[in-house]
Amino acid sequence: MKPIERILHKAVSGGRIDIDECITLFESDQVEAMGHAANQIMLKHHPEPITTFVIGRNVNYTNICDTYCRFCAFYRAPGAKDGYVLSNEEIFTKIQETIDVGGSEILMQGGTNPNLPFSYYTDLLREIKRRFNITMHSFSPAEIIKMQEVSGGLTLEEVMRELHAAGLDSLPGGGAEILDDRTRQRISKLKGSWRTWMDVMQTAHKIGMNTTGTMVIGLGETMEERALHLLRIRDAQDDVALNGWNSKGFLAFIPWTFQPDNTALGVALKNQRQTPESYLKTLAISRIMLDNIPNFQSSWVTMGPEVGKLSLQYGCNDFGSTMMEENVVSAAGTAHKVNIAEILRLIREAGKVPALRNTKYETLHVYSDTEQADKDFVLQN
Repeated sequence: MKPIERILHKAVSGGRIDIDECITLFESDQVEAMGHAANQIMLKHHPEPITTFVIGRNVNYTNICDTYCRFCAFYRAPGAKDGYVLSNEEIFTKIQETIDVGGSEILMQGGTNPNLPFSYYTDLLREIKRRFNITMHSFSPAEIIKMQEVSGGLTLEEVMRELHAAGLDSLPGGGAEILDDRTRQRISKLKGSWRTWMDVMQTAHKIGMNTTGTMVIGLGETMEERALHLLRIRDAQDDVALNGWNSKGFLAFIPWTFQPDNTALGVALKNQRQTPESYLKTLAISRIMLDNIPNFQSSWVTMGPEVGKLSLQYGCNDFGSTMMEENVVSAAGTAHKVNIAEILRLIREAGKVPALRNTKYETLHVYSDTEQADKDFVLQN
């Protein structure tokens, strides 16, 4: 049996692959074989032919950031003329629009804004929860660390507990990039070590919160660094059970590719983009390596609809969020639809049954073969 065949057979049979075997997979070009193995493993977690998605909205409450990541085209330095902080009323309006179209999740993220006190976040969360029945799946670990810096001496766990009590339900995995310090120092020196990111996640798990994990490829990292990233995620997920924490840890894992346009790092890397094959291989290897994480999201918005459909054969069981912030535009007298119709079409074209879920990956509604959602999810402005 060839090395790749042996590794894939081991994984499909329930064995746990080690870091050297993971590197061997990354160095291989047998993408279809890896995809087949990843799909078999996915079916052990999700034997029904269902692909889920969530109706949610990204709310970027501020673009002011003092971390200055080389790969980011979004941030504005403190004092920049085009820097902003959304008013509470603007945020409330966005949340109400989300609820009006059947949404259940708000992914609220921004920059590491040094001008916002810790009370800004806790007060905002309390006001949101007082007004709305919505899940706040919000704030990256980098933002949490900034909150700790401006909190006046609170520990990380104290910060997390106060946020959780104020209304923060779960933590997204943004800012992981590559969990290895060589790459992190090169692309985002001020963001902290991989251990800093992981400390936030594990503190969330310790106090009973669920999170998601991510990985961005195409940042100039080595195959060994990609494998180390996956190993560190897997080890942290093991720790949830070992420590008896009242959390499911990482509910999902989402790999995607670096988007180089309008970034300093993109210029340095000559705007080289990862191929669809590279993305699908990384997705498959992630599913194979992370045997203790139940859900994998497709990055179809980044990779395109055809690759999105393929991802459902390479380990994905979930199509992610409708990402309303990119689909709902204010215009008086116009009907705006979130992207549900396209998601239903893509899932069905992949031979799967679409289903609506919440942030906890609990199924809310399974769509019939012909059922459409357009008429039910229209926002009138």
